[in-house]
Amino acid sequence: MDKHPLRRHIEEITTLTDEEFAYILTHFGTVHRRKHQYIVQEGEYVDREYWVVKGCLRASFFDYQGKEHILQFAMEDWWITDYEAFNNRVKAKISVDCLEDCELLFITRENREKLSAEMHKMESFWARKTKLSYIALQNRVLSLLKDTAKERCEKLQAQYPKLFQRIPKKMIASYLGVARETLSRLY
Repeated sequence: MDKHPLRRHIEEITTLTDEEFAYILTHFGTVHRRKHQYIVQEGEYVDREYWVVKGCLRASFFDYQGKEHILQFAMEDWWITDYEAFNNRVKAKISVDCLEDCELLFITRENREKLSAEMHKMESFWARKTKLSYIALQNRVLSLLKDTAKERCEKLQAQYPKLFQRIPKKMIASYLGVARETLSRLY
C-alpha cells in the first residue's frame, strides 16, 4: 500500500507510526484551487500554511511602480504562505496564487502549535524544515548579490529543471531579477 504523500514528506526527516500519522493528518484540511485563484492575498490576515500535493504556485508582490517581484515558486512537496503574516498575526505583504489547478493540504497556526507541543517529532520536523528554508533563502540572496544573470539561471535550471517546463519565462525572469529579454538570451 502506498504511503500518503504527506507522510512520505515528513518521514524524510522523522519516522512515524501509523497512529501518529493518522493523528497528524486530523490537523490538516484539504483545499482545491483553480489556476489564477489566490490562497493568500496581500493585506489580509493569514492563518494557514499550505503544503502542495499537486500543482504549482507563486508568492509575489508588486512594487510602487507596478512591477511584479516573485519571491518563491512552490511545486509538489513544497510549503508556502506569507510566513511573517502566518507567524506574527499581521497582514500579508505578499500574495500567493495558483499557476496551475492545485490540490493543497493546509494547517492552521493553532493546529501547528498544538502538534508541535504534543509531538516532539513534529516540532523537530518543522524546526528542520525552517532551517532548510532559511539556508535556501540565504543562498538565493547571495546568488542575487554575487552571481551573474547567467549563473543564476543555470543554478535554477540545474536545481529545478521541471520548473522551466511549468512556469512562463517572464515569471522565471522576475524570480531571477532579470528582464524577460535577458532570460531569452540566456536559454
